[in-house]
Amino acid sequence: MQSLLEFILLRIIKFPEDLAIEKNEEAGFQKYLIKLNEEDYGRVIGKGGKVIRAIRKLAQVRAIKDQLRVGIELVEDKPFTAQ
Repeated sequence: MQSLLEFILLRIIKFPEDLAIEKNEEAGFQKYLIKLNEEDYGRVIGKGGKVIRAIRKLAQVRAIKDQLRVGIELVEDKPFTAQ
């Protein structure tokens, strides 16, 4: 699954050297945390979230084939600041 995510994301982002995918597995559920360069988040999310939804759907199709449960989450390194 991680290789599928890398294959897709490397073709979308501008800064491939900043791509990091972390896998957390718990009770039959695999969660993939994706960290990107700050400038790539907009490209991966897409207009109205269409791109990230498509990536998640492809991951779900692969997970069904492999009889797994998966989740994909984009993680930003910047801490939240209230204004």
